[in-house]
Amino acid sequence: MVEISKKNKVMKNIKKIKKFLNTYNLDAYIIPKNDEFFNEYAFPNRLKTISNFSGSAGFSIITKSLNYLFVDGRYLIQSKLESGKNFKIIEIPYKYPKDVLNSDYHNKIGYDPKLFTLKTLKKYFESKYQLVPINTNLVDQIYLEKEKKIKNFFKINDNYAGESVVSKINRLFKILKKNKTDSIFISAPENVAWLLNIRGNDNPNSPIPNARLIIDKYKNIFFFSNPKKIKNIKREINYKKIKYYNFENFYNVLSKLNSACFTIDNLSCSIFYQSLIESKFNILHFEDPIYHLKSIKNKTEIKNMISSHIKDGVALTKFLYWIKQDKNFGFDELFLEKKLESIRKKEKDYICASFNTIAGSGPNSAIIHYRSTKKTNRKIQKNDIFLCDSGGQYKYGTTDVTRTVCFTKPSKRIKDIFTRVLKGHIAVVTNNLNKIKKGFLIDKKARAALRKVNLDYGHGTGHGVGFFSNVHEGPQAISKFNSVELREGMIVSNEPGYYEEGKFGIRIENLIYIEKNKNKLKFKNLTMAPIDSDLINKELLNSEEKDYLSKYNLEVYNNISKFLNNKERNWLKSI
Repeated sequence: MVEISKKNKVMKNIKKIKKFLNTYNLDAYIIPKNDEFFNEYAFPNRLKTISNFSGSAGFSIITKSLNYLFVDGRYLIQSKLESGKNFKIIEIPYKYPKDVLNSDYHNKIGYDPKLFTLKTLKKYFESKYQLVPINTNLVDQIYLEKEKKIKNFFKINDNYAGESVVSKINRLFKILKKNKTDSIFISAPENVAWLLNIRGNDNPNSPIPNARLIIDKYKNIFFFSNPKKIKNIKREINYKKIKYYNFENFYNVLSKLNSACFTIDNLSCSIFYQSLIESKFNILHFEDPIYHLKSIKNKTEIKNMISSHIKDGVALTKFLYWIKQDKNFGFDELFLEKKLESIRKKEKDYICASFNTIAGSGPNSAIIHYRSTKKTNRKIQKNDIFLCDSGGQYKYGTTDVTRTVCFTKPSKRIKDIFTRVLKGHIAVVTNNLNKIKKGFLIDKKARAALRKVNLDYGHGTGHGVGFFSNVHEGPQAISKFNSVELREGMIVSNEPGYYEEGKFGIRIENLIYIEKNKNKLKFKNLTMAPIDSDLINKELLNSEEKDYLSKYNLEVYNNISKFLNNKERNWLKSI
């Protein structure tokens, strides 16, 4: 009854949006996943309200006749299951609205200017349509989620961050001076967090504070946020030239600035804020340099990340031992999700999950970003493949790891595919970074073993990861479309996979960082957890791959064995 009422509610919400199209004289209305801070874990989640789609990325367009949901390859199966009855599913980046909508019938398209950047709208629509800003969000007129309990922002000690706020500001200003800009608008909360060594509780899985900054040419900082959240950081931020304001004071502050040229961020500066700035100043640059500064982790950050991954590896290894030893098979996906969380919580430095755990068995494991619910929850069967993608936020570090396991002897085909995924995983971590430094080239190596037998996967091979921050962080990635040069100190995930709809899914994921030793770059594993040897066909591995696997298993054992009991230790040793 609950699921039926949800579907009815979605249909009613869609009908209400269609009525608004007539009210505002529109042909269509676009609804993104992101909120006004462009957070991955958006609040409110307007896209889910209108479509029932619960994935972390995507957008919908409601027209008078049809409804479209645009998602990437990770969410094709999930979006069909959650929204397919009410929406036509379109895969991006292969098609955008400009490729789908007929400009003769869908010319006037409404949007909320606080939720879109100019760059995004140009990519989606080019210049074929009349885009109409609607300052009152149409979804909010139907349903607006209640604000969560207000919690204070908090300061990270410079010793944990590895660099002082003053040092970071000075490094940023060298870039601004070189670029001949007077002021910068830092609109991405994750970049505010990095610059001021602060964190918050505004997102369910990321310690990111919803705040924005303007820094002028005199190094004055104008900090915009909810004033109820800044009580602690006002005392603790060791920087004298900072003043605090409500978001509503933005234009007044802007009016008093003595600046000529601004830098803004085309990834997170909405059309609303860009219009305000352009009404007063010239915008010379459209990229916040903090993304690149933040992507290079210092030695302290790497040290803290290594420590967090050892703690996380202990928890995951204990979970894997337990799940491999239990012969009753009375547990289900939701129980396993809670079991892993309960083990992680025993570590005093554990704060929360870094994203919603993916715990999929059998056909559910083929849904790349699956989330078990009361409706989809399955009991684990002896012949199932079980895929668990999970991570944690620790003091101080962020983890993300996927392990695929079996409970009985798998078929030769399953073992062969798993081993080809493993070969791709090894190809990434052993890649010669002194010769190949671009993500799109490494992505090809990750897929090579699968493509030899005409198999592939519909997601990138790796994403950047933050330091006690967002689990997904740019600008670096290992994917078909990323050409950012990988550099010392960067952290990326290494997660090739393979998925057969309605049958099974396989993914192996470690986080890796780039170390420089004797002027040579190499990937080093952060993740310390065993890979299920029961799924490996060693005949498909060459000698170098076997050697890598042996060394990795030994490294895992040496790092975490002292935190395990005798049975867990002996099991780990036998892998």
